[in-house]
This record gives sequence, C-alpha cells and structure tokens, in this order.
Amino acid sequence: MLDCYKIKLFFKYIFSYAQRERMFRNTLRVVIASLLLVSSVLLAQDGMSFNAASGDKEDAYNDMVNEKLESIGFVLSDPHEQINEAYSQKYSQEKDYEETLDNLGFFPVSNDVALRPLLMKEPRLGAFSPFNLHIYKYKNEDVTHVGHLSPTVILDIVGAKDKDVRTDFIKMFEPLDTLVNAEIGGKREVFTFKKLPKKILMEFELKFERPDELLDFIEGFQEKFEGAFEENKYIIAGYKNFSEVYADREEDFSRYDTYFVYSVCHFYFSYKVFNYGNAQAGAFAPCSMYMYVEKDSNVMHIGMAYLENWISVAGIKDAEQIKSIRAIDKDMIRIMQALGAKLK
Repeated sequence: MLDCYKIKLFFKYIFSYAQRERMFRNTLRVVIASLLLVSSVLLAQDGMSFNAASGDKEDAYNDMVNEKLESIGFVLSDPHEQINEAYSQKYSQEKDYEETLDNLGFFPVSNDVALRPLLMKEPRLGAFSPFNLHIYKYKNEDVTHVGHLSPTVILDIVGAKDKDVRTDFIKMFEPLDTLVNAEIGGKREVFTFKKLPKKILMEFELKFERPDELLDFIEGFQEKFEGAFEENKYIIAGYKNFSEVYADREEDFSRYDTYFVYSVCHFYFSYKVFNYGNAQAGAFAPCSMYMYVEKDSNVMHIGMAYLENWISVAGIKDAEQIKSIRAIDKDMIRIMQALGAKLK
C-alpha cells in the first residue's frame, strides 16, 4: 500500500505545479499586453495639435492674427473666416443639413524669412506653405480649438530628409506656438496617428517649350489651371508668389525662375467633412499646390499632399467621408493630367 504521507506530497506537488503554471501564463499575458501598449505608444506620432480653450475665443484669435503675428515674423495671406456661415447659406436647404459649427476658419500663415532658405533646399515644402492656423468651435461644446499640423508630419509628407531643413522648419513653429499659448490659452489637444499612407505626396512634371519670355508661358498656364479647377467646381482659395515676395525683399531665390503656390478647395466636399464631425481635418485646408520652374529649365514641377493623409492624421473613420476623400485625390490627378502634367 502507498504511504498516505507520500500520496499527500504527490498531490500537493501536482497542484503547486499547476498553480505556478497558471501564474506564469497570467504574468506572461500581462507582460505581452504591456509590451504591446508600450510599442503602440512609441509608434504613435503627433499629427496635429490644438489649444482647446473654454469659451468663444474668436475675438482673441482675430486680434492675434491681425495684430500680433507679424511681431514674430509670420504673415497672413488669403484668410477665410466663418466658413460655417457660408455652409449655412449654401446648404441649409439640403435634406440632411445639420448646423454643427459655431466657427470654422482657414487662416494661411507663413514665416517668409525663415522659409526662404528652406525652400531653396526643399521646394516640396510648398505643399504646406502657407499652412493653416486653424480655428473651429462646435455648437454643442463651449470650447474653441486653435492649432495646426505638426511640423514633423509636414516634413514627413513632403519627404524632407535634410537634417538642417528639418531642424530649422520645426524651430520655425516655436514662436507661433508660444503666441497661441499666450493669446488663446487652454489645454493642449493632440491628434496622434500610427503611420502615413503609402501615397503621401502627388507630384507632377509638365514639360514645355520655353519661350523667350517665361512669363508668357506662366500666365497662359495659370489661366488654364484656374479655369479647369473652377469648371470642376473647385474654388481658387488663395495664391502666393514666393518669387515675387523675395524679389521685393531683394533676397536670393535664384534656384527658381518662378515659384508660386495655389490654394484650392472643393467647397461641398469640405462641408461634408468639416461640418459633420471632423472639423479638425481643416488643419489641412485649403490644399496648397506648389508650382516651380528651376533656373533655365523647361519643366514645371507641381505637387500637393494627397488628401489620403487626412484619413490617418486627422483620425477620420466615417466611410462616406473616406470615400469622398479618395475621390477628390483621383479628381485632382485627372484635372492635372488633362492640363498635360504627368504624374511621377
């Protein structure tokens, strides 16, 4: 017969082993979950940030952009304020219309002095030059949001690799953020994302027979460009000629014979995104399209960020909005190809 004491020891060992195994498995699960959480946090990037301030900050914002921006080297161009009121006037008769916004404003800004040497090295920065110092406020909350895209995500979208360009571009935003903190206040609100889409910057080349006066070609192309986009229900929301800016300042911009940026917007598309839950995506708007011809060249380089970036960076989940974003990307390409530009 088996000794009772030995039997007890045997079962005690079995139960102790099973308990240790369960503890090990549970501990392993916790460790794995923690590692996944840490890796998720590490992989997340800041896509855009806002000062979320209690109350209606429109007056403080207007005073800031009109009276104080220039003191830190920034200039405002082609502002579009209270776009939500235009939405109301234009679309309030639609069956599914809902007025969700108290304020929506696009205020393109740039620091032309700091930007010049950066554009000389990295012309693709024109895809966000100027960029929108965005303001929005929903009706159902007493909070005003003021902010912009992360300079790092801008650099990543345009493919800027030069370390000095990246350092100086990021540094350019510091006085602006300091000003917004002082004038708007509130808490910092950050939209993070995991990764950019595969297609981030649409780039075109347009070869042309160079005339004796380059301006003849430029003016002719601009007329066709504006006409084509307006015919397809886009709005030319802004225009900035950096070549003229630096010529007037008598500053070197000799890499280019011409360099200018258009801002374009499809109003109904923007309404269906910004008025329906994703006003933060307005930080991307209006879309900037840079165009330049390098010195003595016969090729115009054209580029803008794919709207596909909005989906990840702004955290857009709505299926219909995602569908319309991708449709706009295709439409932009179609229009540019009809103008003779070749997608790279």
